[in-house]
Amino acid sequence: MDNNSLTVVDKLLLALGEDTEFKKEKNLETVAFKGQNRAFMKKWVANIEPYELLTLSVKNTINKTINLSESGVFYKNFPKNVTTPNYGDNWGRLANYIELNNRYIAEMYGNKCKNGIFSMIKLLPAIPPSAFSWANCIIISQIFPNIYGDGWAKPADIENSIYGIKLNAGYSENIISTDIKEKISAEEQLMAFNSLAWFRGIKTGFRMVISADQIKIANKNGQDISFDWKNKDHEELFINECTKLMKLGFEAMFIDSAKHIGGYDLQNYTGVGALPEYKQMQHILYEIRKRSKKTHISFVGEKSTDDFARYKNMGLNTGTDFITGDDFNKVKELSEKFKYDRIYAPGVEIENDNYEGGITYEQRLNRINTGLFGFYRASDKLPTFMQTNDIFPLRYDTSTHKIMMTNPSYSKDGTPKSHFKNAFAKKDGKEYNKKLGELFSFALEF
Repeated sequence: MDNNSLTVVDKLLLALGEDTEFKKEKNLETVAFKGQNRAFMKKWVANIEPYELLTLSVKNTINKTINLSESGVFYKNFPKNVTTPNYGDNWGRLANYIELNNRYIAEMYGNKCKNGIFSMIKLLPAIPPSAFSWANCIIISQIFPNIYGDGWAKPADIENSIYGIKLNAGYSENIISTDIKEKISAEEQLMAFNSLAWFRGIKTGFRMVISADQIKIANKNGQDISFDWKNKDHEELFINECTKLMKLGFEAMFIDSAKHIGGYDLQNYTGVGALPEYKQMQHILYEIRKRSKKTHISFVGEKSTDDFARYKNMGLNTGTDFITGDDFNKVKELSEKFKYDRIYAPGVEIENDNYEGGITYEQRLNRINTGLFGFYRASDKLPTFMQTNDIFPLRYDTSTHKIMMTNPSYSKDGTPKSHFKNAFAKKDGKEYNKKLGELFSFALEF
């Protein structure tokens, strides 16, 4: 095969020693969940525990993705020129955002943590596709190296926070496969993930921290440099790093602590270090859109207040933590209130990254039901925000915030397979995933 004719998915498979041809899986069609009524061609794998996919090969799971083709066409080879699903420039105003902690599902070999991008690819068949009126968007928790021990698992009581990042240092060893870097670059690995997500009808984005003391700049000549928002070179680096990711196919950026930009409500600020000024953040978001040549990027702010014009004028499309899905009627009425604003709307929160426990499966499913159906018209739906835990329930002695702050391996024998088997709830988690699939099956026809 001519190297110039290879897709990034082809390159990934060849780098892994696999061939690039796919085969039909007859049984997948019978067990796959499907959208109801006119959405019957939208399919995904549900009623599972994550390890059922995570323990398969990358080739095997990509094969499942190919067999879930919404068009009904079976592709013997991965198609060229796959593009993102088109929901218009302001798609982020309506989307369901699902943050997946790609570090937590990385391969754990003893205390070494790597190849998280493989696990993200493996879980793609189990993420519900987008509805007719709105997109589902995966938010990746980590792309850049973290500053507390990148590439390593540590005991659950030792900090290894995902909220501290290093710029000018490439991509995290937790995520990228360095074993095949001579055959496929880090950028191409990320592009392969994005291409496969698009094939599934799903958009993608990434989490980004903005607290200055939580960002370091790698310095090849010595000690890492502390980040400073007053330094124009640092601001430029931040813009360029984010722009580069957008050019690789990402279309959304979740901005940690966005509520407090410009010194707003600092008495409740829990980050560490200075934040950008309000006009500075306007400039940054404008430049990311301009330099990436993407008018449809969705910028998502962590936490929202009722000063909605402040966030909209900053350049955001939505914000979290304004309302939960506990009260269906309140969400429905908020949806009605924002029906004339097609650029910005606050989102319905199912769970956030600071969650440390306390929500039952029933409450969680009720919130998701509210987020998916709390509207008078589907075109007025509010965005929703979910975590890994909302799709694949975690094991009982950890939480969403715990796995953001630490990076434990739950492997009993030092192998990734054991970690995958023990990282999530088992029988009841599978039953939950089935009920979640039933909710999405009805939502996809809107």
